[in-house]
Amino acid sequence: MSSTTLAELSPWQAAELLKRYKRFMVDVRLADGQVITLHCPNTGSMRNCVLPATQCWYSTSDNPKRKYAHTLEVVTTPGGHLAGVNTGRANTLVQMAIAAGIIDELHGYTSVRREVVYGEEKSRIDFLLEGAAHDPRPCYVEVKSVTLMEAPGQGLFPDAISDRGSKHLRELMAMVQQGYRAVLLFCVQHTGIEWVEPADGIDPVYGKHLRDALAMGVEVIAYQADISPATADITLVKKLPVRID
Repeated sequence: MSSTTLAELSPWQAAELLKRYKRFMVDVRLADGQVITLHCPNTGSMRNCVLPATQCWYSTSDNPKRKYAHTLEVVTTPGGHLAGVNTGRANTLVQMAIAAGIIDELHGYTSVRREVVYGEEKSRIDFLLEGAAHDPRPCYVEVKSVTLMEAPGQGLFPDAISDRGSKHLRELMAMVQQGYRAVLLFCVQHTGIEWVEPADGIDPVYGKHLRDALAMGVEVIAYQADISPATADITLVKKLPVRID
């Protein structure tokens, strides 16, 4: 199997995580003792991902228009595992993995488009795949980033109540009803997760919608990333089981 890598032009920098606040900001301490503020590109709760006094890694942008030049990328979770918390990277990881043939379920498509408006609720599908010789149906792919681990190996989604996530499942079900193919892909950016299941204790409505979607014919798959902060690499490497009772 070939691999795909998401790398920065310059290495990520290590720091000590201090605290997350106002949702999109994180304070860290550098090796010289200086405290700086990073942008935290994650709309979820980041439950079990914010562990003060642990090592984290951040990237730096040269865009002069940015208020915060630095972006939190990877954190150390309880148990010493790594988690990629920049949810904006998930779609790029998946796109590169599709192109490299890593995701077996999504091979053979000649057209891959991102952020296509679709559905009655006017969503934007993460990927619309078309042109496969083995399946003439357009394939709608929704990507969700998974970073919550509760029990050892147990990956959960979502990490907070997600009305948006339920909306996307409704849209995928509608695509299946119209005769199209629909796939929910969990992009697992956590090195300790061994399987993925719905977080019924956090959002039971999402769990119900996920089970309804499966019964309707929506395909649900999960792929895990290898995370190497020293080289600024995140790579989708293997399929994980999805457990839904």
